Amino acid sequence: MMMRGGSSKGLYFLAEELPQDEAARDDFLMSVMGTPDPRQIDGLGGAHPLTSKVAVVSVCEHGVADIDYLFLQLGVEQAIVTDRQNCGNLLAGIGPFAVERGLIDGNTAEATVRIHMLNSDGIATTTFALDHGLPVYAGDTTIAGVPGTAAPITLDFEDIAGGFCGGLLPTGNVVDTVAGVPVTMVDNGMPVVVMKASDVGITGYEPCEDLEDDQQLRRLLEEIRLEAGELMNLGDVSDTTVPKLTMVAAPKNGGHLSTRTFIPHRCHQSIGVLGAISVATAALLDGSTASELLERGGDSDVITLEHPSGTFDAVVSLTGDGKTVGRSGIVRTARKLMDGVVFPRSY
Repeated sequence: MMMRGGSSKGLYFLAEELPQDEAARDDFLMSVMGTPDPRQIDGLGGAHPLTSKVAVVSVCEHGVADIDYLFLQLGVEQAIVTDRQNCGNLLAGIGPFAVERGLIDGNTAEATVRIHMLNSDGIATTTFALDHGLPVYAGDTTIAGVPGTAAPITLDFEDIAGGFCGGLLPTGNVVDTVAGVPVTMVDNGMPVVVMKASDVGITGYEPCEDLEDDQQLRRLLEEIRLEAGELMNLGDVSDTTVPKLTMVAAPKNGGHLSTRTFIPHRCHQSIGVLGAISVATAALLDGSTASELLERGGDSDVITLEHPSGTFDAVVSLTGDGKTVGRSGIVRTARKLMDGVVFPRSY
């Protein structure tokens, strides 16, 4: 099934319908997606990392949740399939897909599904409306980066801090200097390196195309990413898509913080779900690279992040010593786009 999940799009498979050998599975998925090729012309990929994604779904056999979800990021021009990150956007479609495939009972007015995110060993609880046994996709909720409206899907996360790096702050520091640039390295669902836009020579309000054309910036960001990967306990990240890199500036359009994110070599037209939660978390940490730029009013836990195509609301609260995550959540939408048979290059 092809679904739009949040502001991404991908292919959703039942685990039992894929090759069980990991290498064979990856070869199959690259064939289906059309990887490697910059246009992915011989497959279903959309020539961008945001549309070269796969969700693998099964019933959770261990009792910790209802559904197991494995996210796989495929390269576009590179023959890569990696499970070293989560995807909170495709996560929005996991519950509806599970109902569509009969893994979850749809005979209620609303479904609440606990999802075990295998990539990070975290749990997400999703809630969405049902009608006559099937997910409701039509509704009035809007999210940036997606035209029109759709039904809301709420996602609340449990125990995602440090899921990849071993701690919310992998180095134990709120600020480190990497490649000469002050950064906050944080992992609250997604490993992200947060830095002031001004510290890397930009305003933080540029269009993505301008940032991608800035070769000096891209060289610096890659130097930061490779060094940060080691410091964040991710090892050699030269062939992976983590950590993400987010440059922050003061808000300009009514939000609380402006962002520009690389994932890792393309500038994201919006911001990823779990990446947004990590950036919002960084902004709440006293003394972080983002904290002094955060313009936040009221007592709400909602942090509104501005990005190139609009805004993203992340719900984050810190407790105790100000370095412990109390709550993380968001509202997304999803839609079934196509359900059928896909033909790999050899079949």
